[in-house]
Amino acid sequence: MTVRVKVPGKVNLALRVGGTDEAGYHELGTIFQAVSLYDEIAAEVRPEGEFRLAFQGEGAAFLPVDDTNLAMRAAKLVAARFGVEDAGCALTIRKRIPVAGGMAGGSADAAGTLLACSELWGVGASVEELSELAAQLGADVPFLLYGGTVHGTGRGDVLEPLPAAGEYHWVFALSHGGLSTPAVFREFDRLYDPRPTELPAPLVAALADGDLAVVGANLINDLEDAAISLQPTLQHTLQLGRDAGALGAVISGSGPTCAFLTDSRDAAEEVGQALAVFSGVRAVRVATGPVAGAHVVD
Repeated sequence: MTVRVKVPGKVNLALRVGGTDEAGYHELGTIFQAVSLYDEIAAEVRPEGEFRLAFQGEGAAFLPVDDTNLAMRAAKLVAARFGVEDAGCALTIRKRIPVAGGMAGGSADAAGTLLACSELWGVGASVEELSELAAQLGADVPFLLYGGTVHGTGRGDVLEPLPAAGEYHWVFALSHGGLSTPAVFREFDRLYDPRPTELPAPLVAALADGDLAVVGANLINDLEDAAISLQPTLQHTLQLGRDAGALGAVISGSGPTCAFLTDSRDAAEEVGQALAVFSGVRAVRVATGPVAGAHVVD
């Protein structure tokens, strides 16, 4: 038996970074949107106690396949939480979400694996039950189960749906190298004091109205300067996209992927073509949002 799951990546339309809690995690205020760059997880039944993980596609050669990988941990967490006595599985993950790109590729794989293993072993867990497990794996993991457009608080794992009218056409410029999320937060702490975590009111209102021009003008990421400090070519990438007609530009999450909002597929293709010729851009992806979270496919 094989279960197949698709799970989207995410872009942060806003990312406000506050102070740290007792465990050293920053308080966040963020807007997640799930976008149509999907990783695909295939889970197959294996003998009891046998867990395997393999990757194909984007960055596959650089990803661990042992218990340090969130997907492997997710599979074993489902088995332990629901008492699957004969649990075993082989996971094959085809990557399209950038690795170490600020689009939650590892978190997406964990979310997709939670759902895939629940289905594979006949657990039938609800999304709420899986979300409880997701929060144990990482702050971004619960969102990738739900998808859509969501306000995240706490560490980013306390979620509340946000109204978002219309369709959002995104262009993503992938960098030649990744950025470590902890390193970017350390650079932020070096450069700045904590910020207020409230969302920009014009951005929230524009999302509800579907006013893409105002959404684009109010994209914000408190980590952007820290990411640029560590990878200075990102500043030029952002400006290139703006000059090519993007409604707005922002680094997604901790970077280094640069996200550009446009109002149509044709506009997205034009911005993508302008970015693709820059030597600082490894590849360009065009996607739409919001889309659904992790889901089983035939």
